[in-house]
Amino acid sequence: MSPFSFATTAQILCEPGSALRLAELCHERDAHRVLIVTDPGIIQLGLLKDILPGFADAGIQYQIFDAVEADPPEAVVLAAVEQGRAMGAELVIGFGGGSSMDVAKLVALLAHPECTQQLPDIYGVGNARGRRLPLIQVPTTAGTGSEVTQIAIITTGETTKMGVVSPLLLPDLAVLDADLTLGLPPSVTAATGIDAMVHAIEAYTSKVKKNPLSDMLAREALRLLSANLSEAVHNGQNREARQAMLLGALLAGQAFANAPVAAVHALAYPLGGHFHIPHGLSNALVLPAVIEYNASHAAPLYAELAPVILGSDLQPGDDASLTAQLVATLSRLSPDHGLPSRLRDAGVPEDSLPMLARDAMLQQRLLVNNPRELTEADALAIYQKAY
Repeated sequence: MSPFSFATTAQILCEPGSALRLAELCHERDAHRVLIVTDPGIIQLGLLKDILPGFADAGIQYQIFDAVEADPPEAVVLAAVEQGRAMGAELVIGFGGGSSMDVAKLVALLAHPECTQQLPDIYGVGNARGRRLPLIQVPTTAGTGSEVTQIAIITTGETTKMGVVSPLLLPDLAVLDADLTLGLPPSVTAATGIDAMVHAIEAYTSKVKKNPLSDMLAREALRLLSANLSEAVHNGQNREARQAMLLGALLAGQAFANAPVAAVHALAYPLGGHFHIPHGLSNALVLPAVIEYNASHAAPLYAELAPVILGSDLQPGDDASLTAQLVATLSRLSPDHGLPSRLRDAGVPEDSLPMLARDAMLQQRLLVNNPRELTEADALAIYQKAY
């Protein structure tokens, strides 16, 4: 066994209705002023309306920063940090999808009264220093796993993104409440669920830091996600399926936080940057083609995952056969759940593929984890196959 380390969120609360206890959870941490970081959609859906009265009852002052947007730019982070500093926040709650949780991580760090670093100082791996405010994450989608990861992704230019990677970003508590996800549209449920499956698959096949704990978590995540995705998409009021999806996404997050993702994400990021395709859908669009590309180097690992996802539908065969069955099943996920399955169907022009391939090569932080080395020509061939 190779040496490894494993880190994750200190506490996980997995229970329908648990978000109603947020004020109590803040009170337990002796916080009297709380900043809630979220997005306009959460406010419009009214997901906070039954939760907020508890703060007044507990004598906790709170403010809401609700300007988070998908693929949040630096300006959004800085505005949230400024609000946190101005109110003297003692605890930060990230409430929403991955973007809200990522911004909340950075607010907890940069709004700490002892923090002397600026946002540009902390980009990269291990550059964040000092302490952060207590941090609670409440995911409202079952996808990103940001509630258990030590990374925050920020848009830094027109189409470019940067990551802050530090153990300081690991939250103190993740609250998994299926009631918050019951109203998710089928398309969002499908895209985020497939995103979580990608996290598990890439963690399991990661060339760097793959370890027994991440493998165990990835397999269980895939079992939960594959067994409950269809029900959650097509019968969104099924609380049990929704809770299973949240747990599956969290387990996948724990896996890839410790055995990092690779080429699927590297090729997905330019799709989001240039064409604003949601991150989960971007992953889904390139996933089958990347697995086919990697099969020459990772077929035994894909073969181990095939029975987890296919279950009784699996036909006996060698590693190549099992990998082919896995690819066929994953290729059906998008069309079976109402998502486009080809780049052309998602509005990507064919003449943009060379540009996308060039941009994908900028994601060396991810590409070094891929089981097979990937060149710009390889990236272009994958995009062409996915087109």
